[in-house]
Amino acid sequence: MSETVTTRAVTTTAAPPALGGLGLFTVLLAAALPLVDFFIVNVALPTIGSDLAAGEAVLELVVAGYGVAYAVLLVLGGRLGDLFGRRRMFLGGMAAFGLTSLACGLAPGAWSLVAARVAQGASAAAMLPQVLATIQAATSGGRRAKAMSLYGATAGLAMVAGQILGGVLVAADVAGTGWRSVFLVNVPVVVLGLVLAARFVPETRSHRPEPVDGPGTVLLAVSLLTLLAPLTEGRAAGWPLWTWLSLAAFPFAAGAFWAVERRADRAGRTPLVPPSLFAVASMRRGLVLLVPFAIGFSGFMFVIALALQQGAGLGPVRAGLALAPMAVAFLFVSLAGPRLIARYGTRVIAAGSVVQGVGVLLIVLAAWRDWPHLGLGALLPGAAVAGAGQALQLPNIMRIVLSEVPPARAGVGGGVMVTTQQSALALGVATLGTLFLTLVPHVGMRDALVTTLLVQVAGIVLTGLLSLRLPRTVG
Repeated sequence: MSETVTTRAVTTTAAPPALGGLGLFTVLLAAALPLVDFFIVNVALPTIGSDLAAGEAVLELVVAGYGVAYAVLLVLGGRLGDLFGRRRMFLGGMAAFGLTSLACGLAPGAWSLVAARVAQGASAAAMLPQVLATIQAATSGGRRAKAMSLYGATAGLAMVAGQILGGVLVAADVAGTGWRSVFLVNVPVVVLGLVLAARFVPETRSHRPEPVDGPGTVLLAVSLLTLLAPLTEGRAAGWPLWTWLSLAAFPFAAGAFWAVERRADRAGRTPLVPPSLFAVASMRRGLVLLVPFAIGFSGFMFVIALALQQGAGLGPVRAGLALAPMAVAFLFVSLAGPRLIARYGTRVIAAGSVVQGVGVLLIVLAAWRDWPHLGLGALLPGAAVAGAGQALQLPNIMRIVLSEVPPARAGVGGGVMVTTQQSALALGVATLGTLFLTLVPHVGMRDALVTTLLVQVAGIVLTGLLSLRLPRTVG
């Protein structure tokens, strides 16, 4: 309580810098880039494999290397922004993201592409936490609520748009670049972002910055690596012994991390992930909601891309465009999110889970009825309804998570939320993707798709039930 009072006193005596319209556009543009790049590769992997003579295990690393580096370093990126200035870290992370995207696009071989993707993930981890921290520190009241809703809408749209854009770029073969264009397209976007950020993004930092938590950083990295590395690489590698040993080590690494962080918190220091942050009910319950939602979202995107291309025979463009109704519905419904939350409170999230569940069931019905002739028309109703349901959930969940985090801990809070989201996205691909690919040889593509989507519906029901425990209003 004393820390919150102190922070408020400081911000009233020295007015925080304001984030204007162009500044908000710039940070939201940066928020979209890492998520687009997480999904844009899905439809390009077959072309990358044939062009670089890369096997399935190496192609998995193209995806996993980015995702794991991104997830492992996110909280550290937020802490460094608190310490050295969020605008400075934002500019550095964005410039590095552009350079590593260029390295990915010019990679001469499979392993150099993997290395560039790992570096790209690390760059994204330096850039993205500054987005949320800047919004928290440089906005307030209704402007902050609107900015957080736009952030959530941007995140959802970026995940869908990444897959659509990937299919279009690979098929377009711009100037003969083929799959390389999915990475090279980032470079002009980054240049634009750097120009805008230099002018319109204000500098903010924590009023009481703490040094980097070395033991916590190492133990968090070990915890996430022991969980995500075997789950993302295990199936392609044939589940060798190291994957099982790594999974067995995960609970011990996570327990050691939590013990070290709790000891530092009780000693009055600010650990990498302060356990006291989870005493804030909105953050704790919001993160619990975010996990099943993100697992289902990424698992769905991965599985539907494979099923439409390999099973229904759609090309990358048509497979991507099949999700366009989802993106359009998400955009329009998410814009109404702040008004709906203001009027109906957090029950909007429960309603969103019902709508999303109906949409996914419509897709299940279309797959069961029309397979393998699953066209865009058959998928349109389900995709649109599911997108509307997702829009009622994701932006509002993200707003709830950070609604009561003090501005002094904005970087840490943002890093914790995005790390949770990114880890859950990786888990979704690993769990639902593995389930789907394991079922295909035994029951066929249609039944594997239907079963996997029904498992996702169970996760949607869980999200809806958990949302009933949220406080009715959002701060």
